[in-house]
Amino acid sequence: MELDFREIITVSMVLFAVIDIVGTVPIIIDLRAKFGHIESEKASLASGFIMIVFLFIGEEFLKIIGIDVHSFAVAGSFVLFFLALEMILGIRLYRDEASSSASIVPIAFPLVAGAGTMTTLLSLKAEFQSINIMIAIILNVILVYIVLKSSARIEKMLGKTGLGVIRKTFGVVLLAIAVKLFASNVKGLFA
Repeated sequence: MELDFREIITVSMVLFAVIDIVGTVPIIIDLRAKFGHIESEKASLASGFIMIVFLFIGEEFLKIIGIDVHSFAVAGSFVLFFLALEMILGIRLYRDEASSSASIVPIAFPLVAGAGTMTTLLSLKAEFQSINIMIAIILNVILVYIVLKSSARIEKMLGKTGLGVIRKTFGVVLLAIAVKLFASNVKGLFA
């Protein structure tokens, strides 16, 4: 295991784009209006716990059901591709069911540590060191906490246009990462 600053930055950017906590500010604001107080600490810690546990047991789980990491990474690249399209085009391809509370569900799971994040973590594990991914997860959890705590201020500061620009910019970054992830893992399917 080796710390690599470049890997940490890359993985942090990928997770930031997939989690899209800034893009979910409108959803968070709606939840806050509907349910009152959102427990930022609990949601952040739960999402970090879910991501770290899945990072380490996800691959073993795949082995049990007979799927190799390259296949999962290629599948993950498709998920990232569609998430990027959602961000860039402003459409919803996947819809979550409505929740009756705003505690750990739906913020920690599925907003922060959802299917896209889980797929991304295993896809990243095929490319990067686990220690660097863990540090990136922690950095993103800190950012999630900050955004949850100050969502109303962020909305006022950026406005709808600013949030849209950030979402589309990270969508393009995520699209490029999806293409790279596909290209580097598709060879492993035929080896």
